Amino acid sequence: MIASTGNARVRAVTALAKKAKARREQGVFLVEGPKMFGELPVERRREVYVSENFLRQQGERAEKLLAGCRYETVTDEVMRHMSDTQTPQGILAIAEQFSYQLSDVLKNSPDGKAPELVILETLQDPGNLGTILRAGEGAGVTGIILDRGSADIYSPKVIRSTMGSIYRVPFIYTDDLHQTIGEVKKQGIRLYAAHLKGKHNYEEENYTGPSGFLIGNEANGLTEETAALADAWVRIPMAGKVESLNAAVAASVLLFETARQRRQ
Repeated sequence: MIASTGNARVRAVTALAKKAKARREQGVFLVEGPKMFGELPVERRREVYVSENFLRQQGERAEKLLAGCRYETVTDEVMRHMSDTQTPQGILAIAEQFSYQLSDVLKNSPDGKAPELVILETLQDPGNLGTILRAGEGAGVTGIILDRGSADIYSPKVIRSTMGSIYRVPFIYTDDLHQTIGEVKKQGIRLYAAHLKGKHNYEEENYTGPSGFLIGNEANGLTEETAALADAWVRIPMAGKVESLNAAVAASVLLFETARQRRQ
């Protein structure tokens, strides 16, 4: 059992929680809590840490969750030190990162429906990014494309916000967003920019074919250059004095409209 916060392994886990560079260099990320751990593919597990209190309180549930799994027991104090949250759930894993190509993002959905993408430009809030992944899975999105100015998808806050969708939604980062958008369009995918100057309301467009949505920075929206690459601009009409929606909310509205159209 590890009882010291000065332990080398504990310091390494703490660094992974705080530093994107450490996660990137080692090709790993942190997973916390029974739900996220339970959904983590077994082949992705690198190391598992469990607190004394978790083992004591969870009993049979802990035994079932950890069946066949090698893990290290730590004191509750050490778990609090390792965790990225103020109230640790008692179980933490180091997981191997995913590796996708553009072709993975552009595939049809498992049920044979046309590709449905979200393309993010400088989306910087981890909570927004995690929510887009989670809503995207719920709406049937086939992949996410991000530029390098966007938040680190492997940050603990993003991972928590996805509620497991990080394991199932393909995603890639691109060094040249405009070039990647060009490659996407060559595959016959029609791109829509969520834009205040959109000619049509979002529900007036047809998303039943291969589609993608361009979503911009929380404060500034899409750059003019990126917006110009869209096949069409769409707006989400607002009542009252509200000018626009949160980026994750706007993306969710568009994705679930796509899901509604495809169901019909």
